[in-house]
Amino acid sequence: MTDTPSAEWLSLPDVAEALDLKVTRVHRLIEDRALLARRIDGTLRVPAAFLGEGEPLRELRGTIIVLGDAGFHDDEIMDWLLSPEESLGTTPIDALRAGRKTEVRRVAQALAF
Repeated sequence: MTDTPSAEWLSLPDVAEALDLKVTRVHRLIEDRALLARRIDGTLRVPAAFLGEGEPLRELRGTIIVLGDAGFHDDEIMDWLLSPEESLGTTPIDALRAGRKTEVRRVAQALAF
């Protein structure tokens, strides 16, 4: 695994509390690729930036799917989303949060080539 990019990480119970869900539902969101989690110090954690207002960031799932279809593994997807991307001028997750979904996905698709 690569070095974990700097981010605020939430445990699954913290994600459940933030989204007003049961922890089992958070596990389901991860299975459904609406969220990604990484094991840090033995505990599954989700970047806080992946959460929107009471739900996973809507633009995240499609972006995860694009990158997964391009052959990226979950850890690689997580690293890409959280690391500065020169062509975007920021991290892809920050660009998604700023409403730049189309631009982010275009860059993600170009990574497949």
